[in-house]
Amino acid sequence: MAVACGLSVAGNYFAQPLLDVIGRDLHMSSAVSALVVTVAQVGYALGLILLVPLGDLLERRRLAVVLCAATAVFLAVTASAVNAAGLLIGTALTGLTSVAAQVVVPYAATLAAPEKRGRTVGTVMAGLLLGILLARTAAGLLSDLGGWRTAYWVNAALMAVMALLLRLALPRLRTRAGLTYPKLLGSTMALFAHEPVLRRKATLGALSFAAFSVLWTALTFLLSGPAYGWSESAIGMLGLLGAAGSLSASVAGRLVDRGLAHRVTGIAACLLLASWALLGLGGPGGALALTALLAGVVVLDAAVQGVHISSQNLVYALRPEARNRLNSAYMTSYFVGGAVGSALTSAVWNAAAWHGVCALGGTISAALVTVWLTEHRAADRTSSQGTVGV
Repeated sequence: MAVACGLSVAGNYFAQPLLDVIGRDLHMSSAVSALVVTVAQVGYALGLILLVPLGDLLERRRLAVVLCAATAVFLAVTASAVNAAGLLIGTALTGLTSVAAQVVVPYAATLAAPEKRGRTVGTVMAGLLLGILLARTAAGLLSDLGGWRTAYWVNAALMAVMALLLRLALPRLRTRAGLTYPKLLGSTMALFAHEPVLRRKATLGALSFAAFSVLWTALTFLLSGPAYGWSESAIGMLGLLGAAGSLSASVAGRLVDRGLAHRVTGIAACLLLASWALLGLGGPGGALALTALLAGVVVLDAAVQGVHISSQNLVYALRPEARNRLNSAYMTSYFVGGAVGSALTSAVWNAAAWHGVCALGGTISAALVTVWLTEHRAADRTSSQGTVGV
């Protein structure tokens, strides 16, 4: 299930280091090439809202298998594109169905014993994050071997295999919501009104992923600039270092299983804030600056995973019969935070370069720490009302 999650989301990130070569091959302008990333994000956002809640209505194994198989088909459409229209359509549809990962995560949480749920979610989410981080590295290597289409063809084949493996290995699982599809979608958004824990955890998740997006959006600008002068392939290899931080997801999950979710969130929030001090030292270039920069990347990725895993597990505990809708609501907020973080980064970089970006990331992280500090009082109130506490 972890591998399925990683492969599902990877296709949304292949284009980022390959935009130049794709644009030249398909005779696209830079403006049109930039739309490739945008349509992938839009497709994924629509999938979170429209497809993920179906896990509370349809049989989950079938839904996961169909989405994985559809992703394989749409990756093949992207790989065989002969013009910009074909590429954008394939990319958008791939983004839409790649939310299979967000169906598999609550599926895993439901299959796991309650005392092992944190560890299980941490393992599956580690696979998802590895898919995000390593997609850029894999895209560069496969492109060097056989052109930009190779990455998409390989991922399409792997997703087809994963669809078969999930069909053979996973048990059937159905949660009957007792709702029509339109009412199911309405109830997803209504969860924000009825679940204060969801609101707080969605806020924490959005802030943490915003900080994550600030870093990974700005790193390319820094490393390709005069301070470092790295090539695109070298920058892509940095995903291997970021992957080291993702290994903390399993550790965070084990601590959550021991009832330490709130403490995990707090420690991770403080580490996230501290990481920007390290990253700030990496601006000038040189050996010492590079060491600080790389350390900051590992600390930030580990911190983001700690916030995410602890938050997601508490959200899943609210209403087991509505886990897919809860995940849809939480991940939509998470995704919006990342999109806002990326948009702010572009503006701040143009105005104040790396130090401005670090100030932006530090501000977002300080806001996260502040939200976490307010949770003690909020948790006491909700616990006294009989709601699941923090």
